[in-house]
Amino acid sequence: MKQLDERLRSHYPQLSPQEQRVGDFVFDHFDDLISYNSAELARLSGVSKATVSRLFKRLGYEKYKDMRDELRTLRQSGMPLTDNRDAVQGNTLLARHYKQEMANLTQWVNGIDATQFGEVVKQLASSKRVFIVGLRNAYPVALHLRQQLLQARGGVQVLPQPGQTLSEELVEVTQNDMVVVLAFRRRPRIIKPLLQQLQQDAIPTVVVCEPQAQAVIALARWQLCAPLDSVSAFDSYASANSLINLLANAVLHELLSEGRQRIHQIADLYSQLDELEQR
Repeated sequence: MKQLDERLRSHYPQLSPQEQRVGDFVFDHFDDLISYNSAELARLSGVSKATVSRLFKRLGYEKYKDMRDELRTLRQSGMPLTDNRDAVQGNTLLARHYKQEMANLTQWVNGIDATQFGEVVKQLASSKRVFIVGLRNAYPVALHLRQQLLQARGGVQVLPQPGQTLSEELVEVTQNDMVVVLAFRRRPRIIKPLLQQLQQDAIPTVVVCEPQAQAVIALARWQLCAPLDSVSAFDSYASANSLINLLANAVLHELLSEGRQRIHQIADLYSQLDELEQR
């Protein structure tokens, strides 16, 4: 039986322009599709709910729910949602990269402390402000964490601001706030004294780092580890970003009512300001 992406590709040339808009959105957001109901997909695609219904019937699904159930079953079985299985066989660079990425993901999932993770989520949801420190290679990851958390709550900042130092930024941090320190290897020297100062001031702090960073791990109240191993000269941050995805979703669930309302308000502003392309 063909999977959704195959069906959509084969039918795409025959679809109406409105149906193609939905198809474009599906291709761009395939991994998130399970989380959207038909009304949300219609709104995000800029079409009517009837258009969404017609499209999925054309693709062979009696109801939109049948498509979501199919994707959910595939995901739970461990099968890829899109059909690219031949590319990860053998001893090619792509295959070795894929296997290492899967090993990293498996390692952090198996090593996570559920109690600590739950405490971190509650602290991220309840703190007055959240400050995220990410330097060098951790900076893009810090920006991504901020962007994700901002969907569910306000008062999230990345430190330091461009061209600034940390001291001016952190001088007003209190025990009602929380600091997330992203401290991946080849860390700047300031990371250890920063964690020591936060520990001394009893600031709720979580450090996100690779499992080998034992000296750093000991300096924070909570520790979340993400392997960076790679088949090449460069570290891989796929598991770190996967961890952030889980964190952000857990925080959204913790703040479900307020978080969903905030997401809808953001989406309305996107529309009012015409900031994002409607496809």
